[in-house]
Amino acid sequence: MHLKAKRAAFGGLLLAMTVIFMFLGSVIETNTLFLLAAASFFVGVVFREFGQMTGLAFYLSAVLLGFLLAPNKLYVITFAGMGFYIWGREFIWKILERSAGVKWKMQWYRLAKVILFNGLYLPLILGYGELFFGGEISEWLRYSSVLAGQVIFALYDKAYDYVQLQIWGKIRNRLFSE
Repeated sequence: MHLKAKRAAFGGLLLAMTVIFMFLGSVIETNTLFLLAAASFFVGVVFREFGQMTGLAFYLSAVLLGFLLAPNKLYVITFAGMGFYIWGREFIWKILERSAGVKWKMQWYRLAKVILFNGLYLPLILGYGELFFGGEISEWLRYSSVLAGQVIFALYDKAYDYVQLQIWGKIRNRLFSE
């Protein structure tokens, strides 16, 4: 019983921090992407600690609370995409981890991450680029945004790996060392 209460309290704290980061992303305009990325990393923490269904419930709760509390709804949509990418990435790894006979697991994992990211990103930029850029955009800007997105994706993915392995790994050992 004590363990479930501790897990629920920890999940609630992470949800509160996620919403605070989304809110701060709306308020501190210069650090918006950094704060939204940090908020989305909590989805991965919950997924890894408590499982895929709890991670999905956490993600959906964060998006719902973001729409209710954050002043800029476009940033909540951005968080929703980033959080879904993190959840999907963890889900793909869980599937590949279970399949013992899969040769070249890491190559399949990398390919699946790229497909997942581009499945989320490309329709937004190519189909709804005017929404994000605030008006009609040139083809050059549209396609350079696609290329810039690939670079940002690589940095985002590496940052998430670093946070999970280095930062969260150390925090986790201190929190759950009882």
